[in-house]
Amino acid sequence: MTSLLSRSELDRPAAPQPFYLAGSAGPLFCLLQAPAEATPRGALLYLPPFAEEANRSRRMAVLQARRLAARGYAVLLLDPFGTGDSAGSFHEARWEQWRSDADRAAAWLADRWPGTGVALWGLRLGALLAAALAAQAPDRFSRLLFWQPVLRGDQFVAQFLRLRIAAAMAAGEKETGQALRAQLAAGEVLEVAGYELAPELVAAIEALRLEELLASLKGCEIDWLEVTTAAEPALAPASQRLLEEMTRAREPRLSARAVAGEPFWAIQEITLAPSLLDATDALFS
Repeated sequence: MTSLLSRSELDRPAAPQPFYLAGSAGPLFCLLQAPAEATPRGALLYLPPFAEEANRSRRMAVLQARRLAARGYAVLLLDPFGTGDSAGSFHEARWEQWRSDADRAAAWLADRWPGTGVALWGLRLGALLAAALAAQAPDRFSRLLFWQPVLRGDQFVAQFLRLRIAAAMAAGEKETGQALRAQLAAGEVLEVAGYELAPELVAAIEALRLEELLASLKGCEIDWLEVTTAAEPALAPASQRLLEEMTRAREPRLSARAVAGEPFWAIQEITLAPSLLDATDALFS
């Protein structure tokens, strides 16, 4: 079910500016949503989710960027190498390359508006990428915004591989996770839901743990938002457990809440979650 926003929520503070940023392996497509003010209140770098989730989430990301720009923030939406309109093919993508791409985009924002703090905003696997970039330089970013963050890379990969297993079953064939992992271990590129996965990318993602990445970021402010279809919104149990452990170990502010909405990143039709946009607005108002 697609939710509709009011006309005022769709108004643009300024026309978005598409451009290509020089990446180490090729040009990276970026979309800059700048505020009307010459000096922004702050800047955010958006890191998208994985594979088809990125396409399904693009509308939400653009709408949120416009709303943040209306509040005086500059927002840069990035297509990492091998994704979207950036150079390269998906099978050429590597985690280290994506982290390098995010680093370059964050540096571009900092150079464009010196003295304006850059925050990282990641959705799903993009939240893990944001945490990985921040963990490289714990004092570089003062704020992280997570939308529905992936907690463990190995669990995420297992869920993604199940898409291929389900497609095989629908075609009357049989595949197993063990067999697919054997192909990856043999160095084969694996096609899943139209995306070719390199073994190197899969291995790097499987090794990621959000809790470990955030352990060194004691000076970083974290805002964590999740979407749920439950009548009474609540964080997922796994998220709640991790957040309780983090809260005991951290001194800075850590805010987390769940809002009602549809899992727009997982729905084929373009779907919006207005409550998530509103909750994000409130964090930056």
